[in-house]
Amino acid sequence: MNYDLRLVAYTPNSDRLGLLPHPLAFQIAQPLNDVPALVLRYSRRALGADLLGQPCEVAVEWSEDGQTWTESPDARFLRIKRGTDITDETGVETFEMPGYGWQLRKIVLYAGPSPLVDGKRAFTSATPGTILQTFLAEAQVRGALPALDWTFNTTHDSAGEPWAKILTIYYQPGLDALTTLINLSEQSVVDFCVQGRTLHVYNADTELARDRTTAPRVDLLLGRDILNAPDTGTLEDAASAVLVVGDDGFRQSYVNNTAALPWGRWENFIGQGGVSDTGTAFLLAESSLARAAKERVQHTREITPHAARWLPWKDYQPGDKVIAPASGGTLAALRVRQITLTKDANGVVGGNVVLNDRFLEQSIRFARRTAGIVGGSTASGGSGAQPAPQTPRGRTAAKPVGLIVDSIAYVDASGHAQGQITATWGPVLLDVNGEAVDIDSYELFMRDNVIGAPWFLIATTEPDDTTATYSPLLVGQEYAFKVRATSQGVKGVFSDSYAVEVPDDTTAPPVPTAPTLETRLGVIHVKWDGLGVGATAMPSDFHRVRVWMQDPLDPGESEVGYLQAAGSIVVIDQPYGADREFWLTSVDHAGNESAASATATIAAAALVDTDVIGEIIDGEHIIDGTIIASDKVTASTITGALIQALQIDTGHLAANAVTANKIAAGAITAAKIDAHAVTAAKLEAILALATRIVAGDPIAARVELNSTGLAAYDAGGTQTVLISSTGSVSIVGQLSSGTTGNRLVINPVGATQPEIRFHPGTGTNYSRLYSDGSMYAGEATMVMSSGTNGAGTSRSQIVVSATDLRVHIFDPTSGLAGGGYLFAKPAELEVGYNDASANLHRFRFTSAAAQYAGKWSYSGSGAGLIMLSATINTNTGYTYPFGVTLLSTPFIVAMSDYNGDNRATVRNRTTTNFGVQVYAATTVSTTLMVWAWRA
Repeated sequence: MNYDLRLVAYTPNSDRLGLLPHPLAFQIAQPLNDVPALVLRYSRRALGADLLGQPCEVAVEWSEDGQTWTESPDARFLRIKRGTDITDETGVETFEMPGYGWQLRKIVLYAGPSPLVDGKRAFTSATPGTILQTFLAEAQVRGALPALDWTFNTTHDSAGEPWAKILTIYYQPGLDALTTLINLSEQSVVDFCVQGRTLHVYNADTELARDRTTAPRVDLLLGRDILNAPDTGTLEDAASAVLVVGDDGFRQSYVNNTAALPWGRWENFIGQGGVSDTGTAFLLAESSLARAAKERVQHTREITPHAARWLPWKDYQPGDKVIAPASGGTLAALRVRQITLTKDANGVVGGNVVLNDRFLEQSIRFARRTAGIVGGSTASGGSGAQPAPQTPRGRTAAKPVGLIVDSIAYVDASGHAQGQITATWGPVLLDVNGEAVDIDSYELFMRDNVIGAPWFLIATTEPDDTTATYSPLLVGQEYAFKVRATSQGVKGVFSDSYAVEVPDDTTAPPVPTAPTLETRLGVIHVKWDGLGVGATAMPSDFHRVRVWMQDPLDPGESEVGYLQAAGSIVVIDQPYGADREFWLTSVDHAGNESAASATATIAAAALVDTDVIGEIIDGEHIIDGTIIASDKVTASTITGALIQALQIDTGHLAANAVTANKIAAGAITAAKIDAHAVTAAKLEAILALATRIVAGDPIAARVELNSTGLAAYDAGGTQTVLISSTGSVSIVGQLSSGTTGNRLVINPVGATQPEIRFHPGTGTNYSRLYSDGSMYAGEATMVMSSGTNGAGTSRSQIVVSATDLRVHIFDPTSGLAGGGYLFAKPAELEVGYNDASANLHRFRFTSAAAQYAGKWSYSGSGAGLIMLSATINTNTGYTYPFGVTLLSTPFIVAMSDYNGDNRATVRNRTTTNFGVQVYAATTVSTTLMVWAWRA
């Protein structure tokens, strides 16, 4: 094989100039989703040096036969920086050349035709193609980068696939296109490369994430493809605990108990505004702790193209997943993050590849997911806009535009998949009449994406925050969202709704380590150490490993058992001396299954001489006294198939001669015992079992009697009933005190949390009491919910957790508040009234102050405080009645709400009315704000 590299010069944005045939040396580095670089040393006295005498483009081409040459993606460079030493008589110059895509930094965003939002240009509900094409097309109209081309558009990526993500984001004019492109790739929105002078942009993890671990499998082997394999590891970023601090005093700490660090507990901190729900906080903490759980190792592998079977660029490129030696030399699936190729003064081509293992790739995914939550561009970002100028009260804010909702799945502390969403929208600056309006807050609502389903308020943000997060949600469920702004207490118009399906967890657990096999007592024992390949601990959502077996001479796998932790199973009924091949796969709670582990092979060993294997031993073949049950008969020595019916009776058995540990599992079955062959008189009073008695499928739906008690399992192998030998009883599933009428139902069918329902009689209008462990991470939250009223418009609910107590009434149809409420937290107490018509009256007590919002009213003669307004259309005097007779003459304060030169004076106070004198140059209409209280 004659793998080689060469350099070709081009006129900037134009035709080929010719070869650069005599480089002293050069090195090309191609990282994934970044700008490549070429370092070239060339003598000014060498042939072709004149082509480098002025700015040009240099392409790196490769060939495996010296005849056909190919320019790979990210292999075109710009000769823009050079250096030399004039005292060097050899005239060597060094050129540092960035990739052609580096020029994207020379394209900046202009303001555009639409008005800016807080000085930023808005891209609402835009695809990545729309954003990038805006940069490129507008720049080319201005005359920038005329030779740059691109293969995507506003609707499809460079592979012709529809864009997978929609964005709402605001960019500051002056931002360059390269920064924008790299930012989008860092958040897992796009992957990109440049072929020649053409930009290709794809949906993330698609075209530039090819799987080369299956046919045609690319395996880089030591000694053939790889010469050296250095690893660099660091614990600098390790941590086992993290503190998340969010809005409104939200604080939550999380600990990774599986992160065994050499110096004990190391802590980290995440401070993120906009985070106030425990699900999102858990998601951020999980990402941080997963990235910091262990030593981070980078694998650099020196390649030798001349002896290799697989060639860079031809067989693999940055982004591909290949098979290569990981830590310790074990072959594993690794992702190519960078290819570096060199050609030295002797013309020898070499280089290296930087590979990421499963842990580092997961870390990158976590970092991208976190970026999306804490302020990236995918369904987040916000504008940072300041509130618009204050306007008169009572204006209705226009509907927000550009609502985008991005959903992801994560694994909660219990190991089950949950959903989380991040919503973003454009800021509202105008009311429904097109006038400027001051926004108090935004309210995000959600419902099941079903017509007629109720809407629920799930998040409220500050006026300058147009991003909200919420969790947990059910994976695989489709939800609809809408948002509205509030202005001085007035609810605005809802945005258009946006529907999204929460994805399920699709990440499989690590591949288990290979099973360890033993054969004794005529059966096979399959052991597992509880770890994944590379001593990796199984994740929190791990459910079980499945044990597979096949005859290697007659392939056809079958599942023979499973393990939910380190341990072993016994495989019986296998012929002696015949090889059996075993392997494992791991499965999580979501049903994701890993690839197969390495295999192990063993054959069951015989316990006695082969002259009696398979033969019936009757009385005349057994010499009296030669078989003593206590020490001559062991498990599996005599199986059911080798005992003739009625040939062993109580006269042949000594007391305690046959016990459970002397009979192998499955050795004596019903088919091997004649009717009446074993009677009560022939069994010892106590029968001890070493394993278990199973009715049903041994690994699926069954009832089982074992050493722990009596248990039942469903078709998926999940335990549903356990009557323990200690006296405790556990039941998974519904338990009801009756089928109809007044009844109590525990753990009802369809419930997602531990729940008790109280049915008062006929119908389905029941009340509930349930515990929700996901509402506040780490807390057992108790929720009590009533049934609805006769009209179906009202329901009461009490929520009790360690840090939050809520009592409220709401409309179950609309999901909106519908009456009085009480919210108590460690740092505050709020009592008030709120309904769908925006009537809000509340007291809020904190350590700093007591606050009141709403309207005051009075009734009866005992009123102590009156707040009212009055309109006066005179500049002389006015008498205003209270409407009731107070117990004493009140004190009164009146203030004139008029933008002019006037003032008001209170006079003639009585228990029934008061007088006001307004002083103004002319007759005006004046609104008075009046406070009165009894002496």
